[in-house]
Order: sequence, then structure tokens, then C-alpha cells
Amino acid sequence: MAHPFLERLKQGPILCDGAMGTLVFQRGGTVDQCFDHLNLTNPTLIQEIHRDYLAAGAEVIETNTFGANRFKLEKHSLTDKVAEINRRGAKNGEYAVEVSGRPAFVAGSIGPTGRTLAPIGLLQPDLVREAYRDQINGLLAGGVDLLMIETIGSLAEMEQAVWAARDLCDLPIVAQMTFSNDGRTVGGQTVREVARRLVELEVDVIGVNCSVGPRGVLRVLRELRQLVPDEIPLSVQPNAGWPTQVDDRVIYPMSDDYMARFVKDALAAGATLIGGCCGTTPEHVAAMRVAMDEVIGAGATRRLSLVPEQETRQELKAADEPTEFARKLGKQFLVSVELDPPRGLNPEKMLTGAQMLKEAGVDAVNVADSPMARVRMSALALCYMVQDRIGLETILHFTTRDRNLMGLQSDLIGAHAMGVRNVLALTGDPPSLGDYPDLTPVYDVDSVGLVRVLKAMNAGTDAAGASIGQQASFTIAVACDPTRDDLPHEADRLYRKLEAGGELIMTQPIYEMETWNEFVKVYEDKYGPIGVPILLGILPLYSHRHAEFLYNEVPGIRPSEEIRDRMRRAGNEARKEGVKIAQELLLEARDQVHGVYIMPSFGRYSMAVEVLEALKSRELTAALPGVTA
Repeated sequence: MAHPFLERLKQGPILCDGAMGTLVFQRGGTVDQCFDHLNLTNPTLIQEIHRDYLAAGAEVIETNTFGANRFKLEKHSLTDKVAEINRRGAKNGEYAVEVSGRPAFVAGSIGPTGRTLAPIGLLQPDLVREAYRDQINGLLAGGVDLLMIETIGSLAEMEQAVWAARDLCDLPIVAQMTFSNDGRTVGGQTVREVARRLVELEVDVIGVNCSVGPRGVLRVLRELRQLVPDEIPLSVQPNAGWPTQVDDRVIYPMSDDYMARFVKDALAAGATLIGGCCGTTPEHVAAMRVAMDEVIGAGATRRLSLVPEQETRQELKAADEPTEFARKLGKQFLVSVELDPPRGLNPEKMLTGAQMLKEAGVDAVNVADSPMARVRMSALALCYMVQDRIGLETILHFTTRDRNLMGLQSDLIGAHAMGVRNVLALTGDPPSLGDYPDLTPVYDVDSVGLVRVLKAMNAGTDAAGASIGQQASFTIAVACDPTRDDLPHEADRLYRKLEAGGELIMTQPIYEMETWNEFVKVYEDKYGPIGVPILLGILPLYSHRHAEFLYNEVPGIRPSEEIRDRMRRAGNEARKEGVKIAQELLLEARDQVHGVYIMPSFGRYSMAVEVLEALKSRELTAALPGVTA
């Protein structure tokens, strides 16, 4: 499966954002400060700028990391912060996209080192490549979707940046050179020489940025289109005209209308990725959005929307009618994929992901309930929207952390009335982990008590035994962590959940079936056969750093030494190796459990779809493992 960004490029033109430094300066930044360091010292400012560009209609935002390499950070005594500045730059972009709710890509911005390479200069190429590797590692750790190598003035430096990227990952690369009035780079290369070399380097998008304003970059763009094969997309991001100094401010005179006209010219010249560089503001981008929509048709390919024009309205089931998911349990191999609710008000990105998963054939999506105790949209609200607008069943994660017993039951009754009836009963992460560590948790009951409440509702009463009018039809799922050090304790807790009324087990992520089989032996030696369907947790690994982070910092997720070593040895193919590992586990689990529960990191639902490709090579009619009543 091609990378989502490359797939989006095939659909039609994409609008990128504008300047970061210009906006930082307008909002109080000073000439002598390090703008990249604001990722750490003032992330709110950076996130606000990203959100302004998203609101203006950008589908790609660039991280605030243009100068975040060791050579440029050196003058600010920040060379020890390269990895962290880049990681947080990526996270700020990711957070802005999530809060905005708009499907958009986060591009890792990689600018020039500001030094001249040998043999003309004194800087050795291997040191440049090493510096770019350090920067890119930070961007990868933050979860960028693609890399934007931009404003590079010499092919020698561009080569080192591209090679560094290819050393580390297989993310799409946008390679943008900058040209002077004479049509040559600072290094003296012509457009023809640049085109030939970038094609040889096999970058995904070739382009021009910064340079001498819209007219100048259009000349370069038209020449590139004649020299570059048609199947390679072109990008263009000009400055908003020539800057002028007015008192202590740098002013870019280009009007919004002029930039809008530039968009139409750029589209006619063959550009696919269009944005702005120095001096470009959200007002420019908004005008560019309108112009692009006028050319391609508003909404035709905009913002990756996969949600159908006609909303799918669910028909509410009778109160005592089991869900379709419940009907399938134990009779066919089921697949669920996790969605995290957005941190902001707009759920469009998650609904788009749900549509993608529906088209891939998943049976349900799990919706987490403010995981890690961080504020997010109500899981119940998103479940309803997914079922109502996408027509895909959901499994609601429901915690006892934030609700007293009365509120808990009220929400469950409301969920049932809205048709959200598959529930994973959880105690919930403590508030000390999240955004408000001083909050007092409720915990009137734990997950075992919640299971009892659900079972009582299925019998037609509330927790106190009062009638609720008729029997509910909740499917009661419970969690299990087979990676714990104390397996007998986990077995005891699972037994209590099943005894209380649990009907389905969903496990924490594992990476080898031996992990689950070892737990099953401990459980069955004490309590006998488990006796209910099992959905095995799978979390596809994205990179070696991702594997190490999960192993060392995330409770309940423990990739084995062998798995971590495979990810390390995979190098720049690590994402593919992560998918392969997940596929291997999926196929092995196919004959031993009743389904899988896939948890893609960074909201990369396309990785879940890639993992599921493994099932297409297997007959799905094979007998399921027996379930002892």
C-alpha cells in the first residue's frame, strides 16, 4: 500500500501552509532569538500558528524546525537540544492537526546548514549528513508524515540531506531547491542540472521554494515540468514578494489577490503541491485555498475527505436486540481497530479514518476514553458519530475514573439509547498521568464493578436493583494484560471480571503468541478453560525508536528483545518490518483466537489496513477455535 501522502498527491493538487518565522515575528518574536527553540519554550504559539494555517485551508503544515540542525543551533548554544527541538516540533504540528480535527499531513521541515561544503568550503560532507541524520531522527520520533527538504542552495548539500533521510526511513521526500535571478542555485547549478540529479536521487516530489517571488519561481517551475518525468509531482512555494524594511519590521508587500492569481498560474504550469514561503500568512493561504478550489472544484479532492456526501444514518436497534458484532462473536474471525478521539472540537479526521477502515472491511472500531488521562472529545460522542455517519459499529471504552456511580449509569443508559452497545469495561488511567495531575479521581467502582453494572442492566435493573424498564443488550468486553510480571495476579483479576459477567476478552498488545499462551497456561492451571471469545491486541511498530519507547516508557507494552532487534536491523525499512511483524502475529493468531484488536500509533490507520492485507491470502472460512461454555 502506497504512503497516504503519495496517494493523496495522485488525487489532485494540495495546498501547503505559509511562513512560520514571519508569523512568529509578527506575534512578538525577536530577531536575535532562536525560533526553533520555541518548540520547547512556547509550544502554544507554534501550535496556534499551525492551527491558523489549517483553518485557512492548508492540507500540509511544516514543522517549526527549518533551522533545527546542529550548525544553526550552535550559535544559540543549543546543539544538545537537536533531537528534542525536532521531536517537539513534530509533536506541535501533530497536536495542531488533532485539535483542528482536519485531515492534514505534518511535514518535517529541513533547511540548509548555513555552511559551505568542501571542496569550495571547509565543511566535510559526512559531517553534513550526520547533522541531517540527527535532525531527521528527532522528526521521526515526533511522528512526521513526510520530510520537506527546502531552501537548499547546492546539490551537494541536497544530496547529503536526501541520503540521510534514506538511511533512516522510507517517508516521502519533497526536495525543494532555491534559485537566484539568473536561474541558478547559489551553488551555480542550472535548473536542468538540478532536475537531472533530483530524478536520479529518486525523491518523491521535486520543487522550488523561497527564491525571488512568484514570477521567478514560475519560470523555474515551467522549466522543471519540461525536464522532469510527468509521473513525478512538482512543488512550488514562493516568498510573498521582495521584503522591505520599515522601521524595525520586515514587510512583504504581496497582496492576497496576487498570491491567489499565482496559484492558478502554478496549477497551469503543472504544480501539484503549492504553498508559500517567507512573508506568506494565513490570509494569503486562505486566498490561495479559494483560488485552488475555483480551478479544481471546491471539495473535489480537498482535505482527504473519505466520508460519503450522503451521511449513513443508523437505525437504532430494539433494546434487547444484540449488536451485529455480538452476533459474530465466536462464529467468525473479527477485526477491530482503535480510534483516539480528537483533542479539539472537530472530529473530521477520525471520521475519515473510520471510513477508511470500513472500506478495508473491519468489523468495528474501538474508541478510547481519554487515554493516559488526557482531555479529549467524549468517546461516547465519537462512537455515536461513527455509527451514525459512517455506518460502522463501535466498541466504547468506558472508564470508572471520571464518573460516580450515578453518572456512570446515566451515561450507559444514554449510550444504549443511541445504539452504542459494545462496551469495554475499564478502570481508567489515573489523573496523575495526564493534563490535570491534581484532579481527584472518582473510582466509585473499578472495572469489575462496572461489569456487574452492565450485567445488571442486561437483566433489566440498575445497580441498586431498580427496574430500567426492559433488558439492555450490552456486549460486555474486559481487558487483560498478558505481559505483566505477575501473571497469577492478572489471571485472578481476569477470573473476577469473567465471573462478574465479562463476555469478551481484549488484550493489551503482544508481539509473540508465546506471551499469550504462557498466560493462558497460568490461568487454566488455576481456573480451567477461559470460555469466552478473545481478541488479541496488536500494535504495529513504526520504527526502532518507537519499539524502544514502548518497551521502556509505556506500561503494558513489551516488545521482546528479538522483535526490537528486528526493528533495529531493518534500518530505513523499519515501518515495513513493523507491519510484517504484525502480519506474522495476525496469521498465527488466526488459528488460536477469535479476532484481533489493532492499535495503530500516531493515528496511522493506513498501517492497520496494511496489516490486514495478510488476511487476503488466507481463507476466512476455516473453523474457529472451540469455545468452552
